[in-house]
Amino acid sequence: MGPARVRLRGGAVLVELADRFGEDAAEKVLSGEVVDADGAVITPSTVLPPGAQVYLYRELPDEVVVPFDIPVLYRDDDIVVVDKPHFLATMPRGGHVAQTALVRLRRSLELPELSPAHRLDRLTAGVLLFTVRREVRGAYQTLFARGLVRKTYLARSSAVSSVSLPTVMRSRIIKRRGQLQACEEPGEPNAETLVESLGEGCYRLTPQTGRTHQLRVHMASLGLAIDNDPLYPRVVEVADDDFSAPLRLVAKRLEFDDPFTGEVRSFVSAGTTDTST
Repeated sequence: MGPARVRLRGGAVLVELADRFGEDAAEKVLSGEVVDADGAVITPSTVLPPGAQVYLYRELPDEVVVPFDIPVLYRDDDIVVVDKPHFLATMPRGGHVAQTALVRLRRSLELPELSPAHRLDRLTAGVLLFTVRREVRGAYQTLFARGLVRKTYLARSSAVSSVSLPTVMRSRIIKRRGQLQACEEPGEPNAETLVESLGEGCYRLTPQTGRTHQLRVHMASLGLAIDNDPLYPRVVEVADDDFSAPLRLVAKRLEFDDPFTGEVRSFVSAGTTDTST
């Protein structure tokens, strides 16, 4: 990830950073790890005016390593498409920074401008698309924002339900900050999912919208909670280093008309919803 930017109050940089951020920040100055806007290294004697900016890399917290590779399904000058494993967040958030698809791919592929065009939940595996260059980022992100990308998921549920399938689930799903679960509320629907049975506890899910946890909420509402889901219908505590029970949900196929060439692009995950990890 890029460095943190600090706007200064003015004066001796070493003193200010020590006062504001403690000994670790001061140590970065002494180690030559802080630079100004022009890339010049800040020294213990550097004095800068109010409003000047310096840059430094924050220390990352210790993270549990996610022990799965990120297979690349496709790569060209504009996009990278990968088969994201379970347990790996799409991009940094909360306690997940280095162990995210974005950071790991930026490092392994040496693509500093790599950016996700959309997101998958940390516990969901499957097809995930990144843009390579800043110039094309908006065009691909707009496809997802406008619902122009055709997505197909596979899910497995061991639950038994009397619901008649196929069915289209439409509801209003709200995810509030600080709450683990999203919930369905009365009001204008903002989430829609086609649910089809493929037999033997396997289901094909085709979302028309992309609300947080939408598929997991809709399946739980049907009485078909996805196997190994630690949030729906009830919250179950799982240790950070426990990779033994992946959520049985895979983003199986992603298809769209390329915004530059008009070509139909289709990418398929190798992931399944069987009982192996």
